[in-house]
Amino acid sequence: MQNNQDKNLMQDILMLEKGVCDLYMHGSIESSTQNINQAFKAALNESLCMQDAIYQQMSAKGWYQAEQAEQNKIDTVKQKFSNQTTA
Repeated sequence: MQNNQDKNLMQDILMLEKGVCDLYMHGSIESSTQNINQAFKAALNESLCMQDAIYQQMSAKGWYQAEQAEQNKIDTVKQKFSNQTTA
């Protein structure tokens, strides 16, 4: 039971950290001065590191498994975006 509670707590923390990263990214994009932009970028980088550490802990416990993408799906996305840049 405790294991499931720990997993749920870590999932909640991961989702919150992803939300923080999103806010910092938008803050950086919308910042009006270089100093503010740099502050948001530094905060974003720190939050991305925390998000990765949380993910690594969850992955080590088998709580967050990334799926391996099929090569044909990767190729389709690459083709889609390469067409957009040449158009």
